[in-house]
Amino acid sequence: MKKEDCFYLGKIVKKYSFKGELILKLDTDQPEIYENLNAIFLDMGKTLVPYFIESSLFQKGSHMRIQFEDIYSEEDAEFLLKRDAYLPLSLLPKLKGKQFYFHEVTGFSLEDVAYGKIGTIASINDTSAQPLFVVTTENGEILVPMVDDFIEQIDRVNKKILVRTPEGLIDINRS
Repeated sequence: MKKEDCFYLGKIVKKYSFKGELILKLDTDQPEIYENLNAIFLDMGKTLVPYFIESSLFQKGSHMRIQFEDIYSEEDAEFLLKRDAYLPLSLLPKLKGKQFYFHEVTGFSLEDVAYGKIGTIASINDTSAQPLFVVTTENGEILVPMVDDFIEQIDRVNKKILVRTPEGLIDINRS
C-alpha cells in the first residue's frame, strides 16, 4: 500500500499494558466510525505495513486502545510507538455539500463570485488558527482563508470551489 493511496488516521502515542496493548490517538472528529477496524497500516519509514487488530476499545475522547495480532509484550509494542497510522482512501466516508477533505480539493480551481478565477489549490495550510487555501496563480501564490461562510459551492465533478470573499481580499493577497 502506498501512502498516497491512504489517509492519515492517527498516531500510536503510548503503551497501555505489559501485554502489548497500545493507544492510538485518532485524528478525526468522528472516532466512532473507526470502531470496528480489522487492520491499519503503520508507517515504518519507507513503506506502510499492515497490522491486524485483535481487539480494540475506545478510551476517552479520540483515543483507542488496540491489541494487534502477534504483539503481546512491552518489547514488541515499543517498536510501534510514535508510528503514524493510515487507512486506504476507499474507507473515508463520502462527504456531501460544502464538506470536503483537505486532500480531496488539491488541484481544484478556486473561483470567486465577484473576482472570477483566482487559481489552482496547491495545498491546504492548516498550521495556523484558520486553515488556508494555498492557491497558485499566474503571478505566484496567494492564501485564501477557509471560512465556511466564504464557501458557496463545491463542484466535485468539475473540480471547482466557488467562494465569496470579502471585497478587496483577493487584491490584497496579489500585492
